[in-house]
Amino acid sequence: MRDRKLKRNITVMIIFAVLIVITFLISLNTGHIRLSPSEVINTLFGNGTNKQNLILFEFRLPRIVLSVLVGAALAISGTVLQGLSRNALADPGILGINAGAGLMVLLYVAFFPAATGDSILFLPILAWVGAAITATVIYLLSYKRGEGISPTRLLLTGIAVAAGISAFTIVITLMLSPDDYQFVATWMAGSIWGSNWKFVMAFLPFLIVLLPFVMYKAPVLNILNMGDELANGLGVAVERERRWLLFAAVGLAGTAVSVSGGIGFVGLIAPHLVRSLIGPKHQFLLPTVALVGGLLVLIADTIGRSILQPSEVPAGIVVAVIGAPYFLYLLARSKT
Repeated sequence: MRDRKLKRNITVMIIFAVLIVITFLISLNTGHIRLSPSEVINTLFGNGTNKQNLILFEFRLPRIVLSVLVGAALAISGTVLQGLSRNALADPGILGINAGAGLMVLLYVAFFPAATGDSILFLPILAWVGAAITATVIYLLSYKRGEGISPTRLLLTGIAVAAGISAFTIVITLMLSPDDYQFVATWMAGSIWGSNWKFVMAFLPFLIVLLPFVMYKAPVLNILNMGDELANGLGVAVERERRWLLFAAVGLAGTAVSVSGGIGFVGLIAPHLVRSLIGPKHQFLLPTVALVGGLLVLIADTIGRSILQPSEVPAGIVVAVIGAPYFLYLLARSKT
């Protein structure tokens, strides 16, 4: 029975990995300037023209890679937050963590316009700080002595904090020049705006550190899902582990926002989909969720680049079209 379940889990992971590869290839052929499959293959093997090399390696490829990385980060962040809060509706976008990270980046872009240029490597750190501050405020407002954190109180507090941050964000945008406002408006809608390798290199180190850490803590997440009392009885330092995992989840969401803007619902949809396929064990749940999240954002960005050419629909809007109804469905089913 265990071997059968293991094979099923591995099969599910392979299927999603194959889907990413297929979507990856389709996305390489998608854009305002068309490249045929043969031209893409020739360019990948070093036989393309200068124009084809520029389009593929300097514009499309970094954006595609970033889409997959951002989706994986947001999906794992949502999975960890759901595990820590034992709230099936937890998501870094819904809880306001993305909004906090975005506000910090917006403030930096507004007062230091060079943020989109040479100082891009600083943006993920800044976004992490904004996300961490927001998460701390939500945690303190949701915590009640003797009761801990109620899933319902956590969700409502996050929504309220996100609304307040969004209002403040609108005030800040009114101070921007027309060019900066256009950039910020597109970024806030969830556009993969970092379409060059600088953004990939700025984001990648955080993933290299945080993703293995979260994967390593998968058994701890399994125990925490059983409840604090049982986890304490099994020798787990609950508060310490919760703080470290929250730190990692906030870091993943915040740094992803710094290069992709406000893409929501990925951390909500991916964990629910994967749990229905392979179950709640985080050893398999986390890597599969990363694949599903990367696939979801990649599909959304590919659709956004092709549906209204030559204009683009931000990936965040495409995800929201799917995610908002799904959130309402989960909210209707929730017993909390």
